[in-house]
Amino acid sequence: MIFISTVQRTTLTRFGGAVAVGNLVWETAHVPLYTLWQTGTWSEIVYAVLHCTLGDIMIAAITFGAALFAFGWKSWPDRSYAKVAVAMVSVALCYTVFSEWLNVEVRRSWAYRDIMPTIPLLGTGVTPILQWFVVPTVAFCWARRGDRAGP
Repeated sequence: MIFISTVQRTTLTRFGGAVAVGNLVWETAHVPLYTLWQTGTWSEIVYAVLHCTLGDIMIAAITFGAALFAFGWKSWPDRSYAKVAVAMVSVALCYTVFSEWLNVEVRRSWAYRDIMPTIPLLGTGVTPILQWFVVPTVAFCWARRGDRAGP
């Protein structure tokens, strides 16, 4: 059985909630940069936003778990907080670049509109990259704030 301290539980809960809400807001805000915005029905757009948000939550959970495993669960969040955050964001960013390339260029599962800014050479959309800088960083800051607030 794994023991989870009150501080760990509070920090994890705050982090998970912030990741879920942040990704839902982000997916809703940047969906107009994809062709689905022009070609899809409202139900298809809503489905895509919810589907992508759940995928983002899974990416966050897996990369966060891997970072915790790599840098020590027992001492977190008191120690290795920044290491876990940097590792999680770095791995999520790498996955996002790969996933965007795979789904836009290879599978053609989705497409960017001409208004989507892209990173030269990679062709990856800027907003998916920014999403994995902004959302987890805000979530880590929010979670840490609650950690220090006490019971």
